[in-house]
Formats: sequence, C-alpha cells, structure tokens
Amino acid sequence: MKKQYILACAAFILLAGGTLQSCKEKKQSDVIITTKPVEEKKLPTQKVGDYEMETPVDWVGSTYQVVVERKADESLPLADDGQGNKYFDNRISVRVVRKDGSEFFNRTFTKEDFSAYVDALYKKNSALLGIVLDKAEGDYLVFAASVGSPDKMSDEYVPLVLKISRFGDVSVSKDTQMDISSDQQGQPQLPAEDEEEDGV
Repeated sequence: MKKQYILACAAFILLAGGTLQSCKEKKQSDVIITTKPVEEKKLPTQKVGDYEMETPVDWVGSTYQVVVERKADESLPLADDGQGNKYFDNRISVRVVRKDGSEFFNRTFTKEDFSAYVDALYKKNSALLGIVLDKAEGDYLVFAASVGSPDKMSDEYVPLVLKISRFGDVSVSKDTQMDISSDQQGQPQLPAEDEEEDGV
C-alpha cells in the first residue's frame, strides 16, 4: 500500500512538473508590434508677401510718382527655402508716372531679368524679393533689388542695383554699397565683390 502511494505521488509530481514546465514555455504569437511612422507635415506653398509702394521723387526738373508692386505669381517655377518648403516666386512691376498722370515707364520684372547675376543652383531655389526706389541721381532713377531665399528669416540673397535712365533704358549691376536698406526687400543691402553693369 505504501509502495502504491509512493508511486502515485511520483506520478503526480512528474505530471505536475511537466505541466509547470509547459507553462514556462513562451507562447508563439503571430502579432507583430511596431511603431507607426510619424508623417512629416509639409506646409502648403507659401507667399513671400505682396505689397505696393508709391513714392514721389524729384527728378530731371519735375516730380514723378514711382509705383512698385510685388505680387506672387503661381505660373512661375516655385522657389525652395532649402528646408523643403515651397514658395511662389514674384513678379514686380515698376511704374514711373508724370504729374499729368501719363506713364513715363512701366515694366514688370521677374527673377529671370536678373539671372546673369545669380548662379544656376541659387537661381533655382530663390525668389525675386524686392525692387525699391533708392534715389534719383543725375539722369537715373536708382533702385535696390534683391534675389534670394524666400524664407523671411534667412539673410541669403544677392543685392543688385537697377537703374532707369531719363530715356527709359534699364541697366542692372551688382550692389557695391553698404548704405542701401529696405524693409520691403526683407534684408539690408550688403557689399558685393565686383560690379558689372548691363542693359536689361
């Protein structure tokens, strides 16, 4: 009887041990837990900012109104701020109006008009930022112009000088002056290494 009891106990321990051992085994699962990738939110295409500015100027014996208007143009290739954010490039119109209301000068400029002064890579990722009247000097109306990063927080740009003669001719050169500045352009004018002047 005692022997049977011992055998029964041994059998029970073996069975219990097998059960305990089988409980310790980790169950296989077909469920794979992973982290969902976070999608980067891209900003919609932005504008540098439209503006219109009218400035009276005494020039060659008379008073003129110089009207400069900047507008985003969705038909132009987009500009990139280098961070993947896209911006509409701008068209800037310059009108010089006589006292009687007739127009002495009226022309719209794009970045392409200044392409000779901007390298190919920079041209691709930049926008026409501004054209602002600086002064009347002799036979010329002198404007500060800039092509650069469309990001308002950036200070990357190429400073240029645009001149309109008393005959309506237009010439462009690199800016070599330190004292030209404008809020409309978004950046102060900085010196350039050399100066070249061409008709546009």
